[in-house]
Amino acid sequence: MTIHFSPLHKKVLSLFETPTETETIISLKDYKILALVILCGSMVAPFLLLHGLNETTAINAALLLNTEALFTALLAFIFLKERGEGKDYLGILLLLLGVAVLATNAEFQRLTLTEQVYGNLLIVGACLFWGIDNNLSRFLSQKRDIVMVSGLKCTIGGSSLLVISQLLGIGFTVPLVSIPYLLTVGALSIAFSILLFLFALREIGSMRTGVLFSTSSLFGALFAFGVLGEPFSPIQLLAGLTMICGVYLLYRR
Repeated sequence: MTIHFSPLHKKVLSLFETPTETETIISLKDYKILALVILCGSMVAPFLLLHGLNETTAINAALLLNTEALFTALLAFIFLKERGEGKDYLGILLLLLGVAVLATNAEFQRLTLTEQVYGNLLIVGACLFWGIDNNLSRFLSQKRDIVMVSGLKCTIGGSSLLVISQLLGIGFTVPLVSIPYLLTVGALSIAFSILLFLFALREIGSMRTGVLFSTSSLFGALFAFGVLGEPFSPIQLLAGLTMICGVYLLYRR
């Protein structure tokens, strides 16, 4: 929202000018869609995830959280009638396989999907609502001023999460010294990523965007290896290469 009311607004928008036809007016219908997006992605999904994490294991959660990409692709296929070629579906499969291995480090023997069923279902439910959020956001991405749209989504969504956390009695304290870091992370990893996500929805559709967004786990692993010095196992390397092959298939002409 800060960018929207600053001199940078038009310059940022010019970076996202493409031949794709866009709409200049944000109508009442769009605000209704935005309300549904916030309800699904910023209220219901986090609520389900929060309770699901308390009812299942970390490795189960790491694997099941990747169903968001699957739901996004399936909903786009069924409701938005998005279609691809055979190589595209193979690429999607490789991406999902790679991210599943990367998230669990291939320790599938530790999975207990049939034991913590309640928690697992809550996490899958959260991913379903995020998939709905992603597909509804496709309609909002058609607006020319996606800076305004992403600003509204972040501001209202973040405020909603804050209210929910207070209603649930989830207290938290933030040291003053951490505020600059939180603002930087929020601007780059949340606000800017949502802006790019909306732009991608406009240009390549929900199916490809949702699946490609799952590569964030690969970048996270590489960042942890390069910056934090955490180990990067051969299994993770293989998973990363599998994901790269999936991306290549999606964009090979």
